Amino acid sequence: MGVSRVAGRVLAGLVSALVLGSTGLGWVQLNRLSGLSTADVIDPGVSSVGAADEQNILLVGLDTRTDAQGNPLPQSILDQLHAGESSDGGDNTDTMILIHIPAGGQGAVAFSIPRDAYVRLAGGYGMHKINSAYTFAQVAAANRLRAQGIDGAQLNVQAAQAGAKNAIQTVEQLTGLTVNHFASVNLVGFYDISEAVGGVPVCLKEAVDDSFSGAKFPAGPQTVAGAQALAFVRQRHGLTGGDLDRIKRQQAFMAGMARTVLSAGTLANPGKLNALIDAVKKNVTLDQGWDVLSFAQQMRNLSAGRIQFETIPVVDVDYKTPDGDSIEVDPAQIKKLVSAVAGPSAPSGPDPSSSPVSPGLELRGPARVTIDVDNGTGITGLAARLMQDLAAHGYTAGTAGNVAARGSTVVSYAGGERAEAEKVAQYLGSGVTVSAGTGLRAGHLRVLLGAGYTGPVSQADTAAVTAPASSTSNTPPAITAGQQNCVD
Repeated sequence: MGVSRVAGRVLAGLVSALVLGSTGLGWVQLNRLSGLSTADVIDPGVSSVGAADEQNILLVGLDTRTDAQGNPLPQSILDQLHAGESSDGGDNTDTMILIHIPAGGQGAVAFSIPRDAYVRLAGGYGMHKINSAYTFAQVAAANRLRAQGIDGAQLNVQAAQAGAKNAIQTVEQLTGLTVNHFASVNLVGFYDISEAVGGVPVCLKEAVDDSFSGAKFPAGPQTVAGAQALAFVRQRHGLTGGDLDRIKRQQAFMAGMARTVLSAGTLANPGKLNALIDAVKKNVTLDQGWDVLSFAQQMRNLSAGRIQFETIPVVDVDYKTPDGDSIEVDPAQIKKLVSAVAGPSAPSGPDPSSSPVSPGLELRGPARVTIDVDNGTGITGLAARLMQDLAAHGYTAGTAGNVAARGSTVVSYAGGERAEAEKVAQYLGSGVTVSAGTGLRAGHLRVLLGAGYTGPVSQADTAAVTAPASSTSNTPPAITAGQQNCVD
């Protein structure tokens, strides 16, 4: 049985920088991350994209038997984690997540890419499952290095860099975004990090007992760590949606980890912080140009509620290919979704002919007013689409997220911004009300979308961007880190 296909482990590379800068203690501890393993995988010319502090980060969970330094993992550890026998073949990126963080660093959208998505690989390797983009380049590089007399840890590290570069290029051509940072985490890293934070809260709709993954859990809320956490995120047998349901498991796990690490219980606990940093240093590899201290400073205001998880739209979950059962995707639809969420600063921003701005409606907003949009409609991607629409009318884009289901749409305003709130409410359509907001910072509006919303960038608009009509039912709804997410 191969190493588990784990998404939860990849959050560690991001979390280490996102959250340790949130407190004075965190800043002291963060300096210890200077010893992280790094890899030369990002071209210096793309250290920044779009706005100066905009970030596009590719996080991968590797099906690998080596640590961050290229040394073999002990078989005893692999046995404990039900990872199977060691392999001499190439590694697969069993998890690929592209995280977009807009300028300002107060929100993040994580796009999960199914490992079996059938795409054209970079490097001239043709059409294959996307998780093999890393493998093909890694194996080719390893063969070249062996011919040069290089072996051992040095070979493993250099071949891994070649694999990472090809995976990055493949994701870039699939999504249209330029990746400017990279992080990878191995199997033991996931185990250590989940243990370091004291376990991760998750929730299951029904009890499960799966012998393939070792997942045996009751229904309802619970906390998982170590081997249990590994089993939770690797199960796909017995799940109706197969790999897509497993992605939902992984996203729910990451959301729970984000809430845990961003909580005072972790940030204010020196023991947990020390354990987290030690686990990250041992098992996480970042691109060598990543200034973790500067990145953490940019992310100081990030909260769990501002981390949203999306799955790229799919066409067919049972797609027959020469590589076996795969997942069919439409690159054009993926680019539309990503550019809608990432906003006009993305290199592959929307075609002006398909701008989200609704024609014929006059709205001019001052850039001094920032608008956040929270989605209570249950429609995937609606908040991000509307936020970018409002930004195109002159307002400053804030963050987009999901909230509990609600029936009405309200524009909340900070003191002194009632007039702007009324303008926005009128633009959004009939039935939209305004109210004084609590906890809003000066110069901010907050749009709370309810089930009856039919205004600009409505349900029909979002459905057209999110996925083809034939695939809508295959694309799971978004998960946010600010709430508990019960999954299958």
